[in-house]
Amino acid sequence: MKKLNGKIKIKTAIFISGRGSNLKNLLKFSKKKISPISIDLIISDNKYATGLKFSEKFNINKKIFNFNNTKIDSLLLEFIRKKDIKFICLAGFMRILSKKFLKNFNGKIINIHPSLLPKYKGLNTHKKVIQNKDKFSGCSVHYVNTKLDSGKIILKKKVKVYKKDTIRSLSNRVLRAEHKLYPMAILKIFN
Repeated sequence: MKKLNGKIKIKTAIFISGRGSNLKNLLKFSKKKISPISIDLIISDNKYATGLKFSEKFNINKKIFNFNNTKIDSLLLEFIRKKDIKFICLAGFMRILSKKFLKNFNGKIINIHPSLLPKYKGLNTHKKVIQNKDKFSGCSVHYVNTKLDSGKIILKKKVKVYKKDTIRSLSNRVLRAEHKLYPMAILKIFN
């Protein structure tokens, strides 16, 4: 817990692997008075992740971990405990957290996924939606558990699929929906 603008906020870490558009969105959200979180840490498995630039822009600690290290669970847990992190948001993080990490983290972990779960878990969701000629796609925010994209769903948002959609056009519209949904899910959890 951390006091910001006279309000107690939950110390949060964001895990990323890439460009960090959801990270940027959550950083902006965390600065709002209604936000229950403060983002105190950015963790990545990729030292080239362009999203890491937001650590300098927003003056937030960042740490890059080698997730192939056999001691990653212990190293990550120890680091997060030192920073007093109580909440983790996965935002385009392309790794699966181990059972040991999930069991030993003393807080909540959520993820955003670019499909209407339980449909299309894992990768290539937009390609699957288009191939299957679905009328709707969307995104889901869910709690992280030991099974891929299978935790309890917090919120979902539908996105219409058009006949002319490409993977890219659909992906862009779903991403805009993600940017609205993720803060709403966080508010739902803590309010």
